[in-house]
Amino acid sequence: MSETLEIGRKLAEQLNPGMEQVLDQRYGHLLPGMAQTVVDCAYGQQYARPGLPLRDRYLATIAALTALGGQTAPQLAVNIAGGRKTGLSREEIAEAIWQMSLYGGLPAAINALNTALTVFEQEEAANAP
Repeated sequence: MSETLEIGRKLAEQLNPGMEQVLDQRYGHLLPGMAQTVVDCAYGQQYARPGLPLRDRYLATIAALTALGGQTAPQLAVNIAGGRKTGLSREEIAEAIWQMSLYGGLPAAINALNTALTVFEQEEAANAP
């Protein structure tokens, strides 16, 4: 196992538990190794890089996915949840999304805000007594 895959697996499990298994179950029959590649490349080689704090990487990812538009809602939700685990506040996430209204347009920002609200509601439900 490569060093970046090992690092990526640890980071992915911390931020998105079970993600590699979900990807493998969903796509592994079509693309063997795809889940491992995502974990290695995205988490082991990108998110684990030095030079930019992990929370800032998540903020940049949330902004980029917002600007790309509504077709990224599933990935945006995963990255908002991951960003919250790195210490991003709801306000920081909302402001980053709103900033992207200048670049991706109002519909993209509103769709992203709706995705954020769903993630925040899921957080509240998970933390409810």
